[in-house]
Amino acid sequence: MSDAHVHTKKNPVTWLLQYFRESAEEVRKITWPSKQDTFKYSLIVITLCVVLAFFFAGLDWVLALGVQKLVALKK
Repeated sequence: MSDAHVHTKKNPVTWLLQYFRESAEEVRKITWPSKQDTFKYSLIVITLCVVLAFFFAGLDWVLALGVQKLVALKK
């Protein structure tokens, strides 16, 4: 079993320093996307949001029209 899984009482300051050291080590492993990748992915997200907004607006319009027709039939 590794040291990380051993449940012993540690000094809170030592534990906190170890936590920050390990966190910094993990942050150094991150590979950040390039500006081009970020722009491309942002454009994809914005486009998808616009398309979905139109889709749901159209669906709402069609369903509202259907409800109006059903109400009109009932009268």
